[in-house]
Amino acid sequence: MSSEEKKPGYLFSTLDNRCPRCRRGRLFISNNPYKLKTALKMHRVCPVCKQPTDIEVGFYYGTAYVSYAITVAFSAFTFIAWWLLIGVSVQPGDFRWFWWGITNAVLLIVLQPVFMRLSRSLWISWFVKYDPDWKVNSISADTIERIVPEQMNNW
Repeated sequence: MSSEEKKPGYLFSTLDNRCPRCRRGRLFISNNPYKLKTALKMHRVCPVCKQPTDIEVGFYYGTAYVSYAITVAFSAFTFIAWWLLIGVSVQPGDFRWFWWGITNAVLLIVLQPVFMRLSRSLWISWFVKYDPDWKVNSISADTIERIVPEQMNNW
């Protein structure tokens, strides 16, 4: 079995911002999330399998909840790591809580473009399923019929 025929894994393809249908095409135009002007610009369709990336008007509004969950999980992870490595105390004059809060806030700001792209990648992967035969199967009609070209970018 060649690498071309091997099924790409869900986790890697989602973390790498790949199309959920073929798991090969890139979702975003720029690979660099820190090019802030183009960080969230997506291909209209997957460059490999032609899966539409904007399934309906306002499709990505739900990513706010996903991004929130990712940042809460990240904050919990950094708190546990800080607690185990540095320790946390509530005694007067001990500012380790404060320094964790500052460190966490800086990390959240720095990683926000990555979290926003990851939340979009996760969101679309929950609505568009992997098709191992994407080369021979056409895009399903129920996916395309949800797109109303006249209403796109109307919000």
